[in-house]
Amino acid sequence: MGSTQAATSGFAAPPEVVTFDGLLFDMDGTIIDSTDAVVKHWETIGKEIGVDPKVILQTSHGRRSIDTLQMLAPEKANWEYIQHMEGLLPKLHGADAVEIPGARALLHDLIVRDAPWAIVTSGTVPLVKGWLNVLNLPAPEHLITAESVANGKPDPACYRLGRERLRVDGPDKRVLVLEDSPAGIRAGKAAGCQVLAVVTSHTAEQVLAAGPDWVVRDLASVRLLRVEEGGGPVTLEVRDALVVRPQ
Repeated sequence: MGSTQAATSGFAAPPEVVTFDGLLFDMDGTIIDSTDAVVKHWETIGKEIGVDPKVILQTSHGRRSIDTLQMLAPEKANWEYIQHMEGLLPKLHGADAVEIPGARALLHDLIVRDAPWAIVTSGTVPLVKGWLNVLNLPAPEHLITAESVANGKPDPACYRLGRERLRVDGPDKRVLVLEDSPAGIRAGKAAGCQVLAVVTSHTAEQVLAAGPDWVVRDLASVRLLRVEEGGGPVTLEVRDALVVRPQ
């Protein structure tokens, strides 16, 4: 699906059953949609650092705040400042975030059936835990955040670390990354994972250009069928994926 020279014919692919040894979820845009909150957040930060919020928003989605600020306001690119300002985001703008359709049900089923999954996000610990608490969403046993790696997405380090934490980092292990941003999709692919992309924050064309294996509208298209006993392989059904025909 990596080519932009493709013709699409809608979200109409027949159901497909696929099995993975572990699942790695991005957070914002994949599990929750905090776009309105993030816009307000960066408007505040932009005024504070003297940078047009529109300039920040052009590059910030799917990337760590520390990487964004390193480019635009290096003096603010430290973890103390970033954890503080991201920790305030759910507290000040909690009403402006919603869950992505299908996310709550899928995460609930994964936990009930003891499936191997983790969140791999460009957000900091205070941001991620804040959103999970505000929206009352299930928290994973394993959480890989902005602080966990030296380089953020599209660098694959975060997803490689996610594989290690789930103990599915061997070459024979099949891992699914669930993402929304081109940077995250590229990170997942570079980490040796297959990627299911949701079209929640970018256009289908932008998502396709990053090379995912499946593209769906949201997580309502993903259903957990079974988990092998002992937290073994996870079998999913993917419905209504985007049909792509190379030109």
